[in-house]
This record gives sequence, structure tokens and C-alpha cells, in this order.
Amino acid sequence: MPGCFSARRSFLVLFVVAMAAFPARGQQAASNPPVAPAADPWIEAHRTELDALYKHLHTHPELSFQEHETARRIADELRKAGAEVTAGVGRVGVVGVLRNGPGPVVLVRTDMDALPVTEETGLPYASRQTATDKAGRTVGVMHACGHDIHMTCFVGTARWLAEHRDRWSGTVLLVAQPAEEAIGGARAMLDDGLYSRFPRPNFALALHCTADQPTGTVHYCPGPMLASSTSVLITIRGKGGHGAWPHRTVDPIVLASLVVLDLQTIVSREIAPSDPAVVTVGSIHGGTKHNIIPDEVKLQLTLRAFSESVRQQLLEGIRRRVDGLARAHRAPEPSVAVEESTPPTINSPELVERVASAFRETLGSEKTIRTSPVMGAEDFGLFGEANIPICMFWIGTIDPTRIEAARVRNEALPALHSSKYYPDPGPSIETGIRAMTSAVVKLLPAR
Repeated sequence: MPGCFSARRSFLVLFVVAMAAFPARGQQAASNPPVAPAADPWIEAHRTELDALYKHLHTHPELSFQEHETARRIADELRKAGAEVTAGVGRVGVVGVLRNGPGPVVLVRTDMDALPVTEETGLPYASRQTATDKAGRTVGVMHACGHDIHMTCFVGTARWLAEHRDRWSGTVLLVAQPAEEAIGGARAMLDDGLYSRFPRPNFALALHCTADQPTGTVHYCPGPMLASSTSVLITIRGKGGHGAWPHRTVDPIVLASLVVLDLQTIVSREIAPSDPAVVTVGSIHGGTKHNIIPDEVKLQLTLRAFSESVRQQLLEGIRRRVDGLARAHRAPEPSVAVEESTPPTINSPELVERVASAFRETLGSEKTIRTSPVMGAEDFGLFGEANIPICMFWIGTIDPTRIEAARVRNEALPALHSSKYYPDPGPSIETGIRAMTSAVVKLLPAR
């Protein structure tokens, strides 16, 4: 009996130790969330087509409100997916409607325009396009902000949803917007009846490329994500004359220089340190020759803020400084004109959490990363008019080996709007489609 008890006790000890090595099912689930599928078979099957579409869009960029061929191609792709398509909304915009029974309406938006940038990536499919800008100048054109990736993800999302109608019920409103870079396309489409001519959305979604995050990752931000953007034109007036007799003139170049310096004190000395704000002078033009004092100088500014009160404080500070300096130098009255403006993009926190949970389920928690607001700007925030919840999220577009190589060399990667920015298209498109389709399906009831 004692030997039998000892053997039984040894067995029990070994059993307890063994069981301790394997936590209960609930504990395992809590500490180690399920691993997301490595790939989507549908994307794998259509990778070649998506890659070809991306390279076509990259090679044929068009400037804001000139996206005629781009819009035509997107409209064709939406028709192939089975959407009801309307072109020419907001001048050049395209709207597709995918109906699949009763349920909410989810808006998915892409932008279509490129930038007046001459591409210097050296890619075999680099853009060699030129165009005439609104000032009549011939400029190079490039998708330097990733809108070609956005459009490819958009088309892939439409096709995936059309071929997986058993996964969702409701309506998807597919919006291809012109002139995001000119901050005019969203307003043009809304003013052209986007929310009255087509199903009114319950939610609005969009994605955007990042230029410094690895492919395979998505980044979300509840609340303020992007700042408002206000473009300002300042005209400093003087009294021109010969550079050898400056005492007989009122020099607007000197005055403009003082204005540039004085503007730097608005954010540093008048805006509360807890309120993010930016005043940047991006362009200064005046004069024609080294020995001629001109009659005027023009300054172009961009202002960024997360609140309307701060935006107005920036504008008031600019006007006060420009007027005061002009009086101090006995110069003619200057002018300060707001040329264009768009509000901040403020994501709806409840919607963001639903979307982020879809990302975690589809891509994995380690690939779904909460991020902070940035001072860049977008006009996507306008789609939140009339209290429509909105969510924009970022997708990583850079091969991780490029990020590591740049870190080792202590070099910065090319930023968005750089002539040298280029994404890794295959993984970026895959992540964008998986993220966007998972978000749409999460927001719509199952069939």
C-alpha cells in the first residue's frame, strides 16, 4: 500500500505539472488572440490584375480637376464590378452604388488627383507625364501622395464586395473624388448633390498611405486625425524705384522680410502651447531685377489647426501684424486674402473602435496600431457633414528592409509629396483591400 500511494502521488504531481504547462482554453484566448489569416485567397488570385491597374494609374497621373482619363478608368472598373455608376459628379467625380438588400449605407472614398511634381524615383513605370497647371505653366505630374494606391485599393474593395455578397447586406456608396490636393473636390461633390442624389451614408470610410511605416500595418486615430488647412495670400505694397535711391521708395521686399519674421511669433507667443498650430510661408515673390525696387511682393501661406477658434486666432494675428508693419513703414495698405480652406478631419471615436476591431480580427493585433494626430490636411472631413460618422486610417507602404536600411544610414525616407517617394505596391494594396473590406463588412449586417 505505501508503495502504491507513493506511485499514485508521483503520478498526480506529474499530471499537475503537465496541466500547468497548458493553460485553460479561456486563458489561452485571453493572453494570445487568434492569429489573423496570412493572406486573402481572393487577393492572391487577382494580384496580377491589381498590380497592372496600379502601374497604369501611376504612369498616367492627372492634376486636380483634370482627372478625366483617370475618372473614366475608375468608372469602367466600377461597372465591371456590377456597381450603378454616375460620372461627372462634382465636375470630374465618379459615384458607384453597390446594392445588396436591406441595411445601412457605407461610403468608401478614394481620391484621384496627382501633384505637380516631376518624378525622380527611377522606377521602370515612373511617370513621365506633363500638364498645364492653373497658372499656365507646364509641370511634371506624379502620384507622389499615394492616390494611385488608394484607387487600386478602392477598385479591389468594390470587386471583393461584389464577389462576396454572402458576407454583407446593405449598400456601399463608392466615391471617387477629384481635386483632394487642391482642397476642392469633396466640396464640389457634396454641392453637386452627393447626399441627395445617392443613398445617404450612415458611415464614411477612407484610407491614406504613409511614407514611413512598414507594409502590412494599419494605423488608426480616434478624434482629431488631420488638421484644418487654410491657404492665405498676402500682398505687401510699396513704392517702387531705383535700387540706388532707396530713400525715394517704400521697399516692399524689406517689409515682406519683416512680415515673415514677425509671423513666427503668432504660434510661439499668442497660441496656447497646448493647442497645435502652424503658420508656414511657402512662397515669396517680388521684383524683376537686381537694381529695381518693386511695387509689391506676394506671400503664400498655409495655416494648420485642429479647432476653428485657433484658426481664427491665426488669421487675426496675421492681419494685425501685416497692417501694423505697413503703417510703421508708411507703406500703402496691404491685403490678406483667404484663398481656400478645409476643416480638420475628426474621426468618430465609436466608429474608429468598430473599424479597429475589424482590423485586429483580419490583420492581427500586432499589425493594428493606434497613432497620434498630424498637422497634414485632407478634405475628407467634409464627408462628415450632417453628423455622419467618419473614419480615415493609414496603411503602411514601405518595405521593412528599406526602413531598416534608412535607420542604419541615419537617413530620412522620402516623404509624401516627395519626387522620390514610392510605395511597395503589392503588400500595400493587399493590406488596403483587406483592411477596407473588413471594415465595411463589420459595419453591415451579415446576410
